[in-house]
Amino acid sequence: MNPSKSKFLRIRQACELTGLCRSALYAHVSDGLVPPPVKISLRASAWPEHEIEAVNGARLRGDDDDQIRELVRRLVEARQKVTP
Repeated sequence: MNPSKSKFLRIRQACELTGLCRSALYAHVSDGLVPPPVKISLRASAWPEHEIEAVNGARLRGDDDDQIRELVRRLVEARQKVTP
């Protein structure tokens, strides 16, 4: 998916897509297993949908935690390269 066309997912949607509760989602962020959210306004954060889908795909493939951490690292790094 083209990152610049990705929708933003608020916490409830991100939890639904990952199957994680709020606290588990943030624990995964802390552990590097899910990318951190991005600020979309002064008081709101959200996850790019394509990033959550990429992590879900890695889980479906059976990637181990180290492989997923590397994926997350690449996804976060790619944010700097997105142009509208």
